Amino acid sequence: MPLTVTPAPIAGLFVLELEVRADPDRPGGSFREVFHAGALRAAGLPVFEPVQWNVSESAEGTLRGFHGEPWNKLVHVAAGRVFAAIADLRADSATAGQVWTGELDRTKALFVGAGLGNAFQVLSDVAVYAYLVDQHWSADTTYPAVAWDDPDLAVSWPITDARLAMSTRDRANPTLRAYWDA
Repeated sequence: MPLTVTPAPIAGLFVLELEVRADPDRPGGSFREVFHAGALRAAGLPVFEPVQWNVSESAEGTLRGFHGEPWNKLVHVAAGRVFAAIADLRADSATAGQVWTGELDRTKALFVGAGLGNAFQVLSDVAVYAYLVDQHWSADTTYPAVAWDDPDLAVSWPITDARLAMSTRDRANPTLRAYWDA
């Protein structure tokens, strides 16, 4: 099987280990399969029918999230490295408030279930963060988000010096408790 799927401790989160193969037709090149509907179904993931493909390119230190959109997504770092943090933002979930962290590069992908908060920080000079989603994004919709530095989530971000960069919006996100109380 070209990819191995392992459930993470948070309900709805799965880690995909990818087989990166040397490409003999392109010296120094490689090939990897990131999405295989049959393999994902066989591993017990929900039916995933992507409708949109998004790509974000960010410089070292950039931190994005926690964004908890109401859709499933398959995340893959096509180039570079990121520190990923996934938090269960669903108040009614058995794993509510739990966090998973890990490093992603071209050898690993994540399936992030609807309602989980997705955050990442770029560790390399540049990272290409690509993700498939099964619902369309809308500029007219406000999506759930939680503070990157929420003390209850207690994520130890690797870059906190002058390289740390994030949007004004992400700096203003509420804590998880405030989000649940809203």
